[in-house]
Amino acid sequence: MRYADALLAAALIAGATTLVTAQSTARAELQDAAGATVGEATLTETPHGVLLAVSLTNVPEGEHAFHIHETGQCEPPFTTAGGHMNPTGRQHGIENAEGMHQGDLPNVHVPAGGALEFQALAAGVSLDSLFDADGAALVIHEGPDDYTTDPAGDAGGRIACGVVMR
Repeated sequence: MRYADALLAAALIAGATTLVTAQSTARAELQDAAGATVGEATLTETPHGVLLAVSLTNVPEGEHAFHIHETGQCEPPFTTAGGHMNPTGRQHGIENAEGMHQGDLPNVHVPAGGALEFQALAAGVSLDSLFDADGAALVIHEGPDDYTTDPAGDAGGRIACGVVMR
């Protein structure tokens, strides 16, 4: 009888661990304006924020701004994703003394061939905050973020977008 109880307890613990893991991650599939998939991201809750693990393919070579946007909609030209996630009402920019938005992330440098894997930490962000009433999206811009210009870093148009989903 004790062996059966131990097996049941182990199964319950394993199931609870799987449930916690499933609830502490999210994902986004990034698509360009033509609807082609150009990347995917896994978002993982950590004690310090949300860790994004991103894999890009067929993204134009060069430096691009990469942000979390405040609305989970991605209709080309992706303005439906709204502005950067900014629940604290701060100014934009990693280098702005009056900033930064919670959705401000470092620029990404895509090599020739358009493929890149990287990680970024969105400090102070929780998965719950991304799943508010209107959701959230990940957006890649055509140019780099200058890290100071409010409200969006003068990064140009939006070239890819992915709704964050559980």
